[in-house]
Amino acid sequence: MDTGQRVLTVVHQETSTPGLLGENLVSRGYSLDQLCPCLGDTLPRDLSPYEAVVIFGGPQSATDDDPGIKAELDWLETTVVPMGIPMLGICLGAQELARVLGAKIGLRGDSVVEIGYCQVSPTPAGREFLPAPTFFYQWHSETFDIPPGAIHLAQSESFSGQAFSYGDHAFGIEFHPEITRAMINRWCTSERGRPKLRLDGAQSHHDQLEKHTSHAPNARQWLDHFLDNFFLPHGKR
Repeated sequence: MDTGQRVLTVVHQETSTPGLLGENLVSRGYSLDQLCPCLGDTLPRDLSPYEAVVIFGGPQSATDDDPGIKAELDWLETTVVPMGIPMLGICLGAQELARVLGAKIGLRGDSVVEIGYCQVSPTPAGREFLPAPTFFYQWHSETFDIPPGAIHLAQSESFSGQAFSYGDHAFGIEFHPEITRAMINRWCTSERGRPKLRLDGAQSHHDQLEKHTSHAPNARQWLDHFLDNFFLPHGKR
């Protein structure tokens, strides 16, 4: 059912897709607009047509001098955060949000990465956000500190910065609840992604697919919980 409600999605490559998150939003009656500033798209200063904003991950860094990344950081700082529209940053998107809010971002410092399925646990403040430890898909080497004034919601054994909220409208998550089997195959076999599977902390392509079969149902269940109880306008508390 088309309710006329729109969500603005921001991606970072020509091949990027909103994956399972996009499917879930569409099934709830939202239509998706997709922009890619790194390929020259202009971000809107008027967000009144939209119910929410989602910034996805990508191969860039939130510290890059890329004009598209700079445009996203400026847009977050001057438009998205001040407006108070529901906003979700995933991986790179979360790192951009953390940077705009004044947090340190960057490499962990010892070459360890998270690539594959890793357990994420709630902090004491995050038990409603993440009711139980859950295995989520990860693909990152950089991380973020929790921004001043934000609430730390989730952590993993290797990377403390897994999720935070700012105000009652902005969320940053390091993990990828949008991942699908097809996306795992594409990321693991791409020219840029294949070499990363040799890094410390990376799971093999085969292991990732096996773990996806086991863990995807719980990750999907959490995504439904998050969308319906925290993110979408009718679910805001």
